[in-house]
Amino acid sequence: MTNDVSLTDAIGQQHQPVAAAQARIVSLVPSITELICDLGLASSLVGRTGFCIHPADVVQAIPKTGGTKDVNIEKIRRLAPTHLIVNIDENEKPTVDLLAEFIPHVIVTHPNTPRDNLALYRLLGGIFQVEAAAGQLCTAFEKAYADLTMPVNPQRVLYCIWKDPWMSIAGDTYIANMLKLAGCEVWAPENNTLRYPAFSWNDTMAAQFDSVLLSTEPYRFTEAHVDALERQLGKPVQLVDGEMLSWYGSRAIQGLMYLKTLKF
Repeated sequence: MTNDVSLTDAIGQQHQPVAAAQARIVSLVPSITELICDLGLASSLVGRTGFCIHPADVVQAIPKTGGTKDVNIEKIRRLAPTHLIVNIDENEKPTVDLLAEFIPHVIVTHPNTPRDNLALYRLLGGIFQVEAAAGQLCTAFEKAYADLTMPVNPQRVLYCIWKDPWMSIAGDTYIANMLKLAGCEVWAPENNTLRYPAFSWNDTMAAQFDSVLLSTEPYRFTEAHVDALERQLGKPVQLVDGEMLSWYGSRAIQGLMYLKTLKF
């Protein structure tokens, strides 16, 4: 019997276990859609966002319900889900509140550090009674985590997620906490209160970090952006896989391995 205490989501709601065969799940979180599939629950997924692209061969058969924010509420209503999975950063509360009016169970997630993935695996594994699969992911995560070694020379980096306007990340985000495992401290604008702040380039701010990381998502930075920015700044600029650094869930295991490939 699953202990109900372990089935508490990010806003303190307690959930009851349900047999996977009885669940109809809509996921509005791309990385968690992938996690649901890796837990063996793909047959219970009845809806996903257009950004839920992994695993490609599985999700292509699952109906799209809009984006993470521009959600097609009526389409979701017609899918008659029993469970909705959302994330505090990715989904908008007014939309979630509307969906909660007709979806019996709303599971709210908010992993903020890499090790929060362990609780996420156990939460979903417990709710949908696939504890063995969740345990296997926990074991794989712990192994990848234990294999990490901190670099000798810590770096201060600017991590860019958008252009026009340029946007970065705050130091208390999941991405920043992933990068800490690679010995990186994230630069953010002074007096910033936003998790994803905008910034403007100037000589003063450019002197405050060692290198720049350009993420492949949500903005699709390319090597052309890398070359242009290196010429502008005279500092190292590196293109990084945004999915590996920002996707929690099962992809976080690959993400931990990916950290070892970064060059500083």
